[in-house]
Parts: sequence; structure tokens; C-alpha cells
Amino acid sequence: MISTQIIANCIEELKQITKVDLAVFGIDGTLVTATFETDYITENLIKGFANSPADSQVIGKDHLLRVLDEGELLYILVASGENDETYLVGKIAVSQMQQLIVAYKERFDRNNFFQNLMMDNLLLVDVYNRAKKLHIEVTVPRVVLVIETGVEKDNTTAELLRGMFSTQSGDFITAVDESNIILIKALEPNDGYAEIGKIAETIVDMINTEAMLNVRVGYGTIVQELKDVSKSYKEAMMALDVGKIFYVEKRVNAYGNLGIGRLIYQLPVNLCRLFIDEIFGDNDPGSFDEEIVSTVNKFFENNLNVSETSRQLFIHRNTLVYRVEKLQKSTGLDVRTFDDALTFKIAMMVYNYMKYLDGNNS
Repeated sequence: MISTQIIANCIEELKQITKVDLAVFGIDGTLVTATFETDYITENLIKGFANSPADSQVIGKDHLLRVLDEGELLYILVASGENDETYLVGKIAVSQMQQLIVAYKERFDRNNFFQNLMMDNLLLVDVYNRAKKLHIEVTVPRVVLVIETGVEKDNTTAELLRGMFSTQSGDFITAVDESNIILIKALEPNDGYAEIGKIAETIVDMINTEAMLNVRVGYGTIVQELKDVSKSYKEAMMALDVGKIFYVEKRVNAYGNLGIGRLIYQLPVNLCRLFIDEIFGDNDPGSFDEEIVSTVNKFFENNLNVSETSRQLFIHRNTLVYRVEKLQKSTGLDVRTFDDALTFKIAMMVYNYMKYLDGNNS
């Protein structure tokens, strides 16, 4: 249902333009909003008009009119004024309200449609039938972006996104849970993943600037038909999860660029535990010296180059070698060799995945 604030804004704007006072009542006689004092307009008066067959009624300087939605009476509008245009202004106000009601109903219906579409709650025939009814193009290329704000029921970010992406251009903003906002982005035929990446980065920067929130964005692959939107949504959710586990420093993650993180994410839990036990034995990777782990990660970033790593860390080459050898003593892995470096890298990713699972299950 259209909100009281929207109705109040509508009649206030008309009052400013026309200088005619307006009021809106429910069909039970309760006042919704008004631009003037309505104490003299009784509940019985409104109810009486609501139950009458008349389209309009004049009582003194007040014109009572019906606001309908597909033939159903929703509100009674009162236009109050001495001039001859009062009735005409009242009719304009009724028309405005009825258009708002239709727009908000369509927005609600579209929201419901896209939510069910992403959750695979619609039959294929229903997808096409409802899309036609809601005037949604079926064969437009689309991609789903999931924006995690870390704030439940974040209306501010949702409104910021609605300001950036318009339904007129085929974009749609919705949500299926309280912590994520979903953008279903319609694309131009020549748009590719480079353009989508730029859009995602723009979202991160804009929300960080306007709402002071450090959001994460995951996006799926481009789909050509409306029925495949759920596929892109599931991919976007996976990209978001995999990014949080394996690529913490990145704020934007694409399903097509998840690398080995995607493989680990889909491994059975028991297989992960066996691998961790095989590599680390009784050692708990969580107890490793943080300084050593960060040193090794920087070592990996520099392709196992001792000189470049020590230079970037502002430490002596021998200090770096000492830290690497200390890790070797506790794990049996010499990360200066490619095979052991690869094993350690994958083992730590698997360990982080297990920590993520344990955290979600606790």
C-alpha cells in the first residue's frame, strides 16, 4: 500500500501549486493526511459518502471525491476552497493518487516477481506470463550484483542505489534477506565484464562516500534471458562468500575470477579436514606467528623472490630467511621451493574455509 508520507507529499505539492486545500480520508472515516484543519469533517460524513453511489458530493465549500483502484474504493479525497477550480483540482488530485497507487503496486509486484525468480519459485510458463504483465523485457542481457552492507534493513543504501540505477533503463533493486541488497542490472548488447567491474567499483566508492559503509560486492555471469537471472544471482552469492573467505582485501569479486577459491569452496568438509590433518598434523595453523604468516604471504606476492620481499618489508634478507626456516621447522614445508609454497598456500586457504564454516555453524 502507498505510504502516508507519499500521499502527504502529493497533496502538499498540489496545494502549493493550486492554493486549494486537500485532505485524504480512509473509507472508515479516519484522517490519513490533510493540508488544513478538518475537525468539522465527521467520520459519519465520510462513511456516508463512501457508502453512497455518488461519484462526488459537495458540502458547503468542500468537494468529496472517490479514489479508486481497479474499481475498488480506497480513499475519500476532500478538496476545500471557494473558487470555481476547486472541483477540478480535486479531480487532478484523485488522478495523481490513482497513478501513484498503480506505480507502487507495480513496484511491489515487480519486487515480488524478481524475488521469486531468483529463488526459483516460479514455473517457466509463469516467468514469461508475469513478465509480460509487468512489462519486463525477457531477452535483455542482465547480470546480478549482490551488495553486502553489514547493516540489517539498510534503506539508505537501497535508496542510494535506486538513485543510481533506474527502472526506466531496465534495472531493478530488491532483496531476499536483511543483510544484502540485490541489483539486477540490464546491460547494453556490447557491455562486458569490464563494464560490470567498473559499475561494482563505483557502487563501493559511492556507498563508502555517501553512507560511510565499507560494502562488499559480488557479481555473477551475464545471462541472456530472464529465466536465467537466478543462475547469475547464485553465482553472485558464491562470489561474495568466496571473496570473504579467500580474498578479504578485495571489495569486489566476480564469479568468473574466483580462481582456486571456487574449487576449495565446493570441496566436501570431510575432505578438507583430511587435507588439513595431512599437511599440518597436530599443528594448528591458527597458532602460527602472525608476523611469519604475513611475511610468507608477501613472499608469495613477490613470486618467491627473497630480495624483493625483504626490500618491501624493510627487513634484512637473513631475517626473511630466518622466518621462512622457522615455519619450515613447524610444518616441514620449505616455502622457498615451488611445490612446498603451493602446498602451504592451498592448505592455508582450506584452513580459512574451515574457519568460515565453523563460524557459520556456531
